[in-house]
Amino acid sequence: MDGNLLLPFVLARFFGGFVSGFSGFAMGLVVSGIWLHIITPVQTAALIAGYGLLTQGYGIAKLRHELSWPNIWPLTLGTAIGIPIGVMLLTHINPSFLRFGVGALLVLYAVYNLVRPPIKPLKIGVPADIAIGISNGLLGGLTGLGGVISTISCQLRGWSKDKQRAVFQPVLFAAFVIISISQLVAGSYTIDTVKLYGIGLPFMIAGIWIGFKLYGTINDETFRKAVLMLVLLAGVSLIVSASGLMPR
Repeated sequence: MDGNLLLPFVLARFFGGFVSGFSGFAMGLVVSGIWLHIITPVQTAALIAGYGLLTQGYGIAKLRHELSWPNIWPLTLGTAIGIPIGVMLLTHINPSFLRFGVGALLVLYAVYNLVRPPIKPLKIGVPADIAIGISNGLLGGLTGLGGVISTISCQLRGWSKDKQRAVFQPVLFAAFVIISISQLVAGSYTIDTVKLYGIGLPFMIAGIWIGFKLYGTINDETFRKAVLMLVLLAGVSLIVSASGLMPR
């Protein structure tokens, strides 16, 4: 990598780790905005998945006392089913219209929930959780945002910030395992990509450590608003990316 590009690469890696440590998701959203300008899309996707295994694994380890497998497995199963379906649908759906539509829905959801008080917690059963997981995986396969729907569903249940992360982070970890295996089979992990992974690793570790330290100082309401802001950012990013692809 050119020396002039090394600084933005590692800074993106640090801030991506920080956001993941603080919120438990959205690392890929942060780093891709910079990495796609300095490395290839294939390298970007491979690095996000590879780093995602570590960021999610770290969060799971830190919150292992809150893990609830009855809440985790339905979302994980649905996500595992949805990801390959979403990838296959990419060949049949106009990605620009899809990104714009999903982005608009995420923006509306985030803005609405930021301006009103928290709603009464919802109770969601196993069949609904599997369906939510499938939707989560479909969105991940179609857009790369594989954790947004599962994160929103955890928030709607009114759980504490620790319990939310102890559910949606294992789901994200499973998604990254599936994606990483697919990329490994596809040959995305080249020598150059592995070298970039090593260069960014210490910055990722520093970022996630600091982010998790800050996470420990906030209350549940602040966490709710922080997650909504990241959902809003995700929606805006989809709209912006779609606008450049929309047919004229």
